[in-house]
Amino acid sequence: MAPPAVPALAGDAWRAREAAHEARARALTSAHRERAARGEAHPVEDFLFTYYSYKPSALHRWHPGEGVELADAAADARAAWRWYRPGATEGSIAVDAAAFRAERGALVANVGRILRATADRPPGFGCFGLHEWAMVYRQPQHRHPVPLRLGQAATDAVVEAHELRCTHFDAFRFFTLEAAPRNRETPTRERQADLEQPGCLHAGMDLYKWAVKLGPLVPGELLLDAFELARDIRALDMRASPYDLADWGYDAVPIETAEGKAAYVRAQRTFADRGRVIRGRLIDVAAG
Repeated sequence: MAPPAVPALAGDAWRAREAAHEARARALTSAHRERAARGEAHPVEDFLFTYYSYKPSALHRWHPGEGVELADAAADARAAWRWYRPGATEGSIAVDAAAFRAERGALVANVGRILRATADRPPGFGCFGLHEWAMVYRQPQHRHPVPLRLGQAATDAVVEAHELRCTHFDAFRFFTLEAAPRNRETPTRERQADLEQPGCLHAGMDLYKWAVKLGPLVPGELLLDAFELARDIRALDMRASPYDLADWGYDAVPIETAEGKAAYVRAQRTFADRGRVIRGRLIDVAAG
């Protein structure tokens, strides 16, 4: 059966979008690539490339997304890329969404399930970023070679003075053994769709991960929007952490104080609003 007709994007139009995407992606990854070439590491900005393990090249490759035909592209290098097929119009190509979904249908379904469940849940703003504090609680060895802003004893006291409310498994799994029992929930991978909530910073950062996993179904511009959100969230995540990042140019959000908590929640709400838009678009992509 011939592929269904889809909207055609003229050659000059899609090549302009591709070039704009490449320029934007290079700007977003240049500092990391330069540090990597020098063998240097950054405790805040490198996270999205190390924790998620996606190379900068994942951001540099533009896709039009599902349901868009690229005119005058049959001789283009992307015609040989995986997950592309000839279009309905002579000389055109399009993302082979049917083949992608046939091979990775379980992954797409799981991503969609988590995204929908998160979107349907009311946001929570009472965690105050204490997951990073729980990762160093009563632990002399820390994940980042950066001093603690309050010192170990005072950092531990902050954890003990609060209720831990982390709902995100990929944050909770890094809690120290002493901190984990203090958490209100016990997140697991199996319970992810049951616990994810849109106010969570890590759930917002994960929109980048879900966009990458959905591969060529995701328009390149949406992928970069998700990455930029994750980058901005990561900065707040670490500014609200127990680490002293002044030497790296980051002012602390002191969540151990009332003023710091209020500042954190204001930023958290802004990120939840940005995430709501991106999450909705990714839900549409997963649904096809």
